[in-house]
Amino acid sequence: MEVSSLPLSPSQRGKLIAAGYTTLSSLSSVSAPDLARDLNISEHEAIEILKVSSQSSKKIDGCHAIVTGAQTAWDMLYEEEFMTRITTSCADLDNILGGGISCKEVTEIGGVPGIGKTQLGIQLAVNVQIPIDYGGLGGKAVYIDTEGSFMVERVFQVAEACIEDMPYNYPQKDFQARKNKMQPENFLANIFYFRVCSYTEQIALINYLDKFVAENKDVKSVIVDSVTFHFRQDFDDLALRTRLLSGIALKLMKLAKKFSLAVVLLNQVTTKFNEGSYQLTLALGDSWSHACTNRIILYWNGNERYAYIDKSPSLQSASAAYSVTGKGIRDAASHCKRVRIM
Repeated sequence: MEVSSLPLSPSQRGKLIAAGYTTLSSLSSVSAPDLARDLNISEHEAIEILKVSSQSSKKIDGCHAIVTGAQTAWDMLYEEEFMTRITTSCADLDNILGGGISCKEVTEIGGVPGIGKTQLGIQLAVNVQIPIDYGGLGGKAVYIDTEGSFMVERVFQVAEACIEDMPYNYPQKDFQARKNKMQPENFLANIFYFRVCSYTEQIALINYLDKFVAENKDVKSVIVDSVTFHFRQDFDDLALRTRLLSGIALKLMKLAKKFSLAVVLLNQVTTKFNEGSYQLTLALGDSWSHACTNRIILYWNGNERYAYIDKSPSLQSASAAYSVTGKGIRDAASHCKRVRIM
């Protein structure tokens, strides 16, 4: 049961969610003094909140709820073999990914500034809309922008290029009708854009996604650009940050599985002191590195961009070159240079 369903005041529910207490289970092991500190409320008020939570838990237990969802390992293997994927528009990158970004999984993509993280996010938001007839998913995308880096003009460019690259292998009578349906404007209309300006807004939106996707069943990808931004500022309490991020990761994993969609989390880099020297590593620490199903690191090798599969339960560690062009993400070229996109 979600905390948002408890018979509490809106301000109390808001404080609970902002502090990372989003479910009844998250309140089951916390003490009143700790809850009072985390929510910045009196201990008496914390006791009342825990009392309401406990009563609600007893009601649920009294209903003898049945846990569902068990499946055999054979069924899981069958599902994995036929798992749908979103192409990245780079053949080499698709190849090491087993065909593209997997649905039903959470994939983290991180790298240094200018490496093409947002470009890849935009490309995936467009490519998820490729019609089923052309080997795509024919879906829609949710794009959550925490940094203000989303460029609608760039999306238009990528959509135009995506349409141009589609092979028109249909009879002449069907050609014009299909072409009219695939206009850049239609691709833009199928991207639901959310701009969030604080970590509390980000948490609230993640909690809302289940309802939103249920009402918009064509959504096949959720892209967060970036998951990091608001959690790297004003967080002296790292335990609180870890709890909040764990809650976000869990909800996104459930969302991906429940609706068979791809969740893509873009991440920034930070420096880490290791064995006497500073090294670049993805932000949010070691605990966050276990939160996602797949982790892809983007990096420079000379003038060429590379993607490296750092972690995956089903994919081997491998690297592939890619390039960022005027058309979007494409195969790498030997003469690839760092170019400014728009």
